[in-house]
Amino acid sequence: MSAVHTMPSAFIGHGSPMNTLETNRFTAAWRELGRTLPRPRAVLAISAHWFINGSAVTAMPNPRVIHDFYGFPKPLFDFDYPAKGAPDVAEEISDVVRPSYIGLDRDSWGLDHGTWSVLAHVFPKADVPVVQLSVHAGEDLPYHVELGKRLAPLRERGIFILGSGNVVHNLRLINWKLADQAFDWASDFDAQVQKIMTTNPDSLVNIGRHPEYHRAVPTPEHFLPLAYLAGLANSAQQTAAVLIDGGAMGSLTMTSFVLGCAETAPPDVNTPSASLPDPRKVPPQDTNI
Repeated sequence: MSAVHTMPSAFIGHGSPMNTLETNRFTAAWRELGRTLPRPRAVLAISAHWFINGSAVTAMPNPRVIHDFYGFPKPLFDFDYPAKGAPDVAEEISDVVRPSYIGLDRDSWGLDHGTWSVLAHVFPKADVPVVQLSVHAGEDLPYHVELGKRLAPLRERGIFILGSGNVVHNLRLINWKLADQAFDWASDFDAQVQKIMTTNPDSLVNIGRHPEYHRAVPTPEHFLPLAYLAGLANSAQQTAAVLIDGGAMGSLTMTSFVLGCAETAPPDVNTPSASLPDPRKVPPQDTNI
């Protein structure tokens, strides 16, 4: 009897939606990840941009592509990612987490840019079915780590679990002149998260004690998708590895982690990270990065 292959998992620091259309060292790393992955049966994406008061998973056969942002160029609004859904996988997800509850969303959400901006590079042909899990806004960090643990059996069923957010995400403190840099406080916080994820992922539940936590994570939605990878790592009794790291505009970090992957060597792309709309025209809090 052949051995069961455990599907890798990942957390991607997705940054600006413009990464969908641009080539830089981050998107190059995402593409290299896609090239090295075994072909999954489906993707379970956990995006910062579906932040609601409940846990739900998309269960429609043809999820709509949601352009959930403002002030960006027309080509981004025209971008399509026509991946199929997977209602059978959605039902499996709902079952596997019991007694936790995940509802089945058959007609409400779809795929938002936290999902498709990344998958545009990981699976550019949009030929792998995708379901998306909401981030429960009413629950704390330990809840999300625990839910990640409960999702672990899906890795043995060919499901690629992908969190999408940012370790440091503070739009109000953006410095538009620091295209590919992070403030010292942001780098310090990001470094501590890297240390946790690569040595003891279960201790991520204590990250709120870090002195820069509230500046790095002023709202939780972009950080919480990382909790799922921490839970998966704990369940596997493994640590995560850094896929790529770096800062953007001072108060964002683009750090990405992988679990259960062979080491990848992304191409050296020396172009800057994705551009953003003219800051004089669009307040940073309205760009919905």
